[in-house]
Amino acid sequence: MKLVPLADRVVLKQLEAEETTKSGIILASKSQEKPQQAEIVAVGPGGVVDGKEIKMEVKVGQKVIYSKYAGTDVKLEDEEFIIVKQSDILAVVE
Repeated sequence: MKLVPLADRVVLKQLEAEETTKSGIILASKSQEKPQQAEIVAVGPGGVVDGKEIKMEVKVGQKVIYSKYAGTDVKLEDEEFIIVKQSDILAVVE
């Protein structure tokens, strides 16, 4: 199966959480914060959303930072994804 987002939606695959701090302290899985960094796996076509023309500015394969409480979590074939609007993406990591 494949996720195909509609309109201005983007499908993200979350990057792994850090397991150690910069000083070398190993974090328990409960204390690890959910990372806000993800890789784009699918991009919708854009188009007219709420009467405004939306041009998609991101593409598959880019690493991005997204809003902390944005999107919808989806599990498909034992993989977890997040579907967000393009406006919930804050930055592209280069």
